[in-house]
Amino acid sequence: QVQLVESGGGLVQAGSSLKLSCAASGSTSGQYAMGWFRQASGKEREFVGSIRWNSGNTYYADSVKGRFSVSRDKAKGTVYLQMDILKPEDTAVYYCAAGRPILSEIRAVRAYAYWGQGTQVTVSS
Repeated sequence: QVQLVESGGGLVQAGSSLKLSCAASGSTSGQYAMGWFRQASGKEREFVGSIRWNSGNTYYADSVKGRFSVSRDKAKGTVYLQMDILKPEDTAVYYCAAGRPILSEIRAVRAYAYWGQGTQVTVSS
């Protein structure tokens, strides 16, 4: 089992920055990747970005590329999502996830077995 706890959400103005953290504990050694997803009200959960735990390779959704950045601190077992130039359309509940996705599925919700409780990010215009 893997436990994930997100933190860092809040209410910010458009153009601002916010950094989310995801602390992982439990049986994390077998997980290949950590991902960030978001779900806006009335919409399906969607991929934001992810990072391969060992290599540090990162992957992003087109909608956030150049504005968001995923990083990890292996010693702390923590993954971060740095969000810059936030837009109102970034408003959503953001979830951290852990799993063993193959490369072709690294953006797929179904590829991640463990999920955090989510943290709300609200961007006002």
